[in-house]
Amino acid sequence: MALLDHLGITVGDLERGRAQFHPVLTALGYEFGSEAEGGISWHHGEETEIIVFAPREDGGGPHVHGRVGWQHLAFAVGSRDEVDRLHAVAVAAGWTVVREPKIYERFSENYYASFVEEDSGIRVEFMHNPPRART
Repeated sequence: MALLDHLGITVGDLERGRAQFHPVLTALGYEFGSEAEGGISWHHGEETEIIVFAPREDGGGPHVHGRVGWQHLAFAVGSRDEVDRLHAVAVAAGWTVVREPKIYERFSENYYASFVEEDSGIRVEFMHNPPRART
């Protein structure tokens, strides 16, 4: 089975990226990894590493949701309370609320999620979707 080994994300300002990503990633259980060659990394044990990079050139404004490229990254968590907690952590770190935590019935009657964006237009979702009750 193929697993995501690492994810690299370029942000407009590396220090602002650190300020916004660090609280969210550590709240998700990631640990600070290293800082080298224009990037900052966090890892989740031997699992996926997330690396935030500085831009290599000037002039590329923030990503716009819906254009070719990044859509969003969804983090599955264990409860609605965890969605709410992570949403609050992100907002406190300066992320912009795209959608407040709520049920998304178009996915399932149990799909509870929130969406936030950081300054460079990188969008993440915190979601909880327990299995449907068997009848």
